[in-house]
Amino acid sequence: MHPGWWLAIGILIAAPLAAAATLYFARRIWRNTRRLTARARGHEHLIEVGQLVGGLAHEIKNPLSTINMNLKLLSEDLSVFQDEEHRRLQRRLGSVQSEADRLRGILDDFLRFAGKIEICPEPTDLRRIVQELVDFFAPQADAARVILRADLPDAEVVCRVDAKLIKQALLNLMINAVQAMEHGGEMICRLTTARGRAVLEVIDTGPGMPPEVQAKAFTVYYTTKPGGTGLGLPTTRRIIREHQGAIQLDSQPGAGTRFIIKLPMQGGG
Repeated sequence: MHPGWWLAIGILIAAPLAAAATLYFARRIWRNTRRLTARARGHEHLIEVGQLVGGLAHEIKNPLSTINMNLKLLSEDLSVFQDEEHRRLQRRLGSVQSEADRLRGILDDFLRFAGKIEICPEPTDLRRIVQELVDFFAPQADAARVILRADLPDAEVVCRVDAKLIKQALLNLMINAVQAMEHGGEMICRLTTARGRAVLEVIDTGPGMPPEVQAKAFTVYYTTKPGGTGLGLPTTRRIIREHQGAIQLDSQPGAGTRFIIKLPMQGGG
């Protein structure tokens, strides 16, 4: 093979590794920022550090997109060769490309979590949000052998919410539930009201969580799933809190898991 090919492959393989190292240090900065929050007096300094971490993530994301594009182009160039040596190189290149895609996904999750959430609340019937999300998620649940159903009241449940963000928060919980039920099961998305608040529940029949996992469930970057980012539940909690709501976890090993979201109803006091 021409030496130029090896040089190109070496550069493309090294670049995602450098991006991964940078992301690792960005995570450490973010964790240190959270620890400092409890005792820091300079609020402006914390804002600057947060902006620094967000800017660093953006700076990683841009060249990573270029790397991804060149990896795909190089893979296409190698595909015209049918000998075993080139096929082996293409397989290795595919592995690097998968890791680069995973890094991009981590960065996207990080930026969604670290960035400012812009809420555009409107009076919304939560029954519509739940039903639309259940209809949307049904094919994925079927593929995982999970029976998915909605349990909705007859009367409207109106809250001032950003429908897109609430759907994102619920979708994170539904994805977690399906992933927990590796051998299939049942998931219920239930909507009720109590004391002027809407109560949204995502209930699964999975294996449940031991107390030590429950205690860390909403901790940033904590995950028990291979390849997980540990940002899904923290992002969901942040969205709910931005809506002046609350979320709690109820789980028993061997008895499934239930996430409970409470949101103030319009006119509910």
